Amino acid sequence: MENPIRWTTVWVVASWYGSNIGILLLNKYLLTGFGFKYPVFLTLCHMVACASLSYVAIGLARVVPLQAIKSRSQLGRLAALSVVFCYSVVCGNVSLRYIPVSFNQAIGATTPFFTAVFAYLMIQKREAWATYAALVPVVVGVVIASGAEPSFHLLGFIMCVVATAARAFKSVLQSILLSSDQGENLNSMNLLLYMAPIAVAFLVPATMLMEKDALEFTIDIAKKDLKIVWYLLFNSSLAYFVNLTNFLVTQHTSALTLQVLGNAKGAVAVVVSILIFKNPISFIGMLGYAITIFGVVLYGEVKKRYS
Repeated sequence: MENPIRWTTVWVVASWYGSNIGILLLNKYLLTGFGFKYPVFLTLCHMVACASLSYVAIGLARVVPLQAIKSRSQLGRLAALSVVFCYSVVCGNVSLRYIPVSFNQAIGATTPFFTAVFAYLMIQKREAWATYAALVPVVVGVVIASGAEPSFHLLGFIMCVVATAARAFKSVLQSILLSSDQGENLNSMNLLLYMAPIAVAFLVPATMLMEKDALEFTIDIAKKDLKIVWYLLFNSSLAYFVNLTNFLVTQHTSALTLQVLGNAKGAVAVVVSILIFKNPISFIGMLGYAITIFGVVLYGEVKKRYS
């Protein structure tokens, strides 16, 4: 009876890696190599797919039980999370237009630093001094990597930092808004089911205002080459499967295993992106990224010891 469970876990983890790394690389290709310069519209496509596939998975296939929204205040909290979520994804996509995936992942690895900062500022959550000390190499590594990055771009760097901070802010905000004692907690799949349509409602006017020629451009390209349609459909579907596989990995592994896998995933994404896009790298830059990863691992170990 052990083998089916073991192989299911392997398949789930492999799918999680594939969807996470796949969407990152495909986003980069669309926004640079393919010339699709519409990160807000791309995010809108992602959210439309997440809304549609969430309904299929929960409303029709019953992958997980449907959890109802129980109050107007809960809906308001979901709307707030959706705005922050959209902002983080859009900024992340904008950053990929200007900086390589490897540098993007190095900056993204600083999420624990921003999470600790927001947790302190928003809920006065204090960690042990050793926990904060473990965050020093996380930041130092990115500083080193930034200074030695051959493809450094200021706007791309800023957008990536903002996206990383927004993801951390969302995680803290989510713990505050949805960890109530009123039975209003939602699992991640139901959370996406409700957040995605709200995100679409925000992104439609944002796209019309900021990228009003995006749809016309896509239609014109599609008339000449249908590949853009298939790229967008596959890319948008991957956006949903990132969330689905993350939920499944959480179910099939422990929190510690998930943390270790997450750290390794960033390193794998860096190696794969360098092999595919062949962006220039430097020894100092890779050393900086290695220091950041070391800091993230150290932070996890120290936090586990003092929690």
